[in-house]
Amino acid sequence: MAKKEAYLIVDIGTGNARVGVATVSGELLCVQRENVHYETDPKYEDAIYFSPDDLWTQILRLSRQVLAEVGEVQINAVTATSQREGIVVIDAEGKSLLGMPNIDHRGRNWEQDLTDKDLVYNLSGRYPTSLFSAFKLVGLREVYPELFDRVAAFTSISEWILYQFSGELCYEHSQASETLLYDVEAKKWSPDLLRLFDLPSTILPTLKDAASILGSILPVVSEELNIASDAVVVVGGGDTQLAIRSMEPSANDVVIVSGTTTPIIKVVITYEKDAAQRTWTSRHIDINRFILEANAGVTGLNYQRLKEIFYPNEGYDVIEKELELASYAECVASLGSLIADENEPLIRGGFIFNTPVSQQLTRGNFVFAILWDIACSIYENYKFLCDVSPHEEPYILACGGGMESRTLRQFIANLVGKNIRIMDTFRQASVIGGVFVCNDGLGIKNSMPQILEEVKPLKTVEFEQLYQKWKQARKTFKHILP
Repeated sequence: MAKKEAYLIVDIGTGNARVGVATVSGELLCVQRENVHYETDPKYEDAIYFSPDDLWTQILRLSRQVLAEVGEVQINAVTATSQREGIVVIDAEGKSLLGMPNIDHRGRNWEQDLTDKDLVYNLSGRYPTSLFSAFKLVGLREVYPELFDRVAAFTSISEWILYQFSGELCYEHSQASETLLYDVEAKKWSPDLLRLFDLPSTILPTLKDAASILGSILPVVSEELNIASDAVVVVGGGDTQLAIRSMEPSANDVVIVSGTTTPIIKVVITYEKDAAQRTWTSRHIDINRFILEANAGVTGLNYQRLKEIFYPNEGYDVIEKELELASYAECVASLGSLIADENEPLIRGGFIFNTPVSQQLTRGNFVFAILWDIACSIYENYKFLCDVSPHEEPYILACGGGMESRTLRQFIANLVGKNIRIMDTFRQASVIGGVFVCNDGLGIKNSMPQILEEVKPLKTVEFEQLYQKWKQARKTFKHILP
């Protein structure tokens, strides 16, 4: 009996590392996951790092587990996707020195030294902050000059994984968009941006398109994982872009990717910018398309952590049942999500409810408030996105783990006044996007995703009142001193 032809797909998010095996038709055979381990660096106010060697050991372990679970399959290709803005620095001998995730802000103290922020926005498509890779490199240079002197190259986490598999170093265009060193419209590294950050061009790898064949799997990795030596390594891309790809949106579609963070994006065919510099513009993994983005920030991670407090031993199905009984008005929350026009992030948050504490206040009310906060933040950012590029379609596509919540889907539909369209690829969207990329690289036609559910908006007075309460709660927390 012939083995199933399949792909090995590595996905490194902010919170966890996942490795999956899926068939060429997109059937997900198995996924294994573990939390990514981070350390803090006391020499900075807000620096977080990881050991590349430890992460690679973790990826190999998860790969062995998932391959053992699926049994007899023929792995034809390997690809990777990862959190955007995260990078790994590499020395001249090819040793991986340090990993800096998207939540690392070691460059924050040098933000004010950047002399021409308008030029950076115009070329890179995003207002420059310590979230992005160039500032991570600046922070490393200023505090650890000896370590920085050893840096021969850097790349995104996803391309670093492909480097570990193939020995070939590159930078994919959607990931390069997050560096502040890349001219998004011209689709190339920018000498002007390098000059502004005082970084050498020698540390920049060759740019590669998603779905291009990077090379063959290294013999040592092939032997370690018992994968055929003729399996190819295919260039992936940013996790948001691969999640979007799994839904096969058309130009001008809006997509919500509800994961650790929540990007709200519009697929566009021209390089669109916001005069007020509130949105981001990046390369999509499709060769000639862009994504215009507003981002609600760390939303899904908040929900995951608070679920562990309120529902440590229950599944999401229990939460959804209790949400049906939760009152609209018992509790409102603001938990640090981002709004595109705010200059400063919300660094204080919490729940507001009447005192003395009502006996009707349940854990379901708290989760209701969490999901309402996420939905309202998505709505606010969606409005700014529409200010830059109007959205005429009567639906919005949505994917990611947060969309497991039917309550959240309904909340978003109610606020934006459009149908929320859920495709059958929504649960493991970035992994399925990896399947699409591998198929593209190998010249195999992809199966089109199908509509799983379409949630229609419900307009009620209660929800309008609750939206106003949320706005007031956010205003309250903005004025709490740190």
